[in-house]
Amino acid sequence: MPSQQILPITYHPPSVFSSSSSPTEKLLLKDAEDDPTTRLLLFSHFEEEDEEKGTPIIKPLLPRASSYITSTTNGANKHQQRRRRTASDSSLSSLSDDSRNNSLGREVEHAAAETFLVTRLSLKLLRYLGVGYRWITRFLALGCYSFLLMPGFIQVGYYYFFSSQVRRGIVYGDQPRNRLDLYLPKNTDGPKPVIAFVTGGAWIIGYKAWGSLLGQQLSERDIIVACIDYRNFPQGTISDMVKDASQGISFVCNHIADYGGDPNRIYLMGQSAGAHIGACALIDQAIKEAGEGESTSWSVSQIQAYFGLSGGYNLLNLVDHFHRRGLYRSIFLGIMEGEQSLQRFSPELMIQDLNISHAASLLPPIILFHGTADYSIPSDASKNFAETLQRLGVKAKSILYEGKTHTDLFLQDPMRGGKDDMFEDLVAIIHEGDSEALAKDAVAPPRKRLVPEFMLKLAHRVSPF
Repeated sequence: MPSQQILPITYHPPSVFSSSSSPTEKLLLKDAEDDPTTRLLLFSHFEEEDEEKGTPIIKPLLPRASSYITSTTNGANKHQQRRRRTASDSSLSSLSDDSRNNSLGREVEHAAAETFLVTRLSLKLLRYLGVGYRWITRFLALGCYSFLLMPGFIQVGYYYFFSSQVRRGIVYGDQPRNRLDLYLPKNTDGPKPVIAFVTGGAWIIGYKAWGSLLGQQLSERDIIVACIDYRNFPQGTISDMVKDASQGISFVCNHIADYGGDPNRIYLMGQSAGAHIGACALIDQAIKEAGEGESTSWSVSQIQAYFGLSGGYNLLNLVDHFHRRGLYRSIFLGIMEGEQSLQRFSPELMIQDLNISHAASLLPPIILFHGTADYSIPSDASKNFAETLQRLGVKAKSILYEGKTHTDLFLQDPMRGGKDDMFEDLVAIIHEGDSEALAKDAVAPPRKRLVPEFMLKLAHRVSPF
């Protein structure tokens, strides 16, 4: 009988410059160029190099089985077959263990990189805001606040880094921070509604991972969430942030079907500074479409509604308030590209410009959520913007939540579990007209508590926001 052997298996990576690559594939390949861990994952070979000759040696995925001379007895034959099977099984088990260890190593490496980024952003914020008495006390309050919510942060962080339902770091543009995270429902029976979410962070420490709690909880209701990252100050100013957000929205509109999303049910949402940036991007897009001849990569008509959470929309009314709260006037004007640009980047004022009055008719319904005890951005910001839009014929409304602070609606209430008024209002609007989805919402299990009640109440009291 001829000797038997297992042939070597080699993986040849696709050419980065293949003309047949889809746009999504090209973005993934670009991500591989930017991210060494992604390059390792995509372009690993089963090869080693001959130390003496410097030539590559292709290593087989499985070791060659030894050749055996046919025995005259059936017992010897069966014994040899068992030996070969045992050797192969051992090799496969070893390879599987190595793969799992490598995967865990990559996850730990990514988690460490994300932690470093968050720390760097926090230090950057302190450097730009100064280290006076006011900010020392705020920093201590922030430390206490974070400590009290730490049980929830740990659970959300574990989900963010290790859940198979999260697709992190998808590239949507060619600028730094042009990445987004996708939170996908486990249920894949048909296209899902989508929220493109722009996170907050005082225009200085915004980061896509800040939306992970909202993304997790909405995905449990069969809603896809795309958390868009963008350049922060001083890496970019407000025009860069609006441009990045618009490009991220464009990616969602044009590619979300590849991830199971329904391109006919896309919603835009922003929180705090992200609500301001998202509103600027939406109105800027409407102005472009109301003009003549300017090409665009997405359309306002693709957005079914805009949700603003605790946002500020008239910067002229807020600049002094921010200064008293510690975001000093000189820094804020630097972010907004000077005092002369405050009107240009105030959605409430932009939409009232008589030269672009037609743009208002293109806007989708606008729903603004705000807590009445919000000291970071007063709830009047949402109320006044909604009233302005209504006067211009836009379908808009503000929903105010009594006694809720800037972070209650976004952090403490979701971590409390059970029923959350803002969350239920948001889901009801998205699922409006979908009887099947509404029926599932009616019997959905209550969200689990992430933080004990006494810690949430203390966090509410010490919150620096």
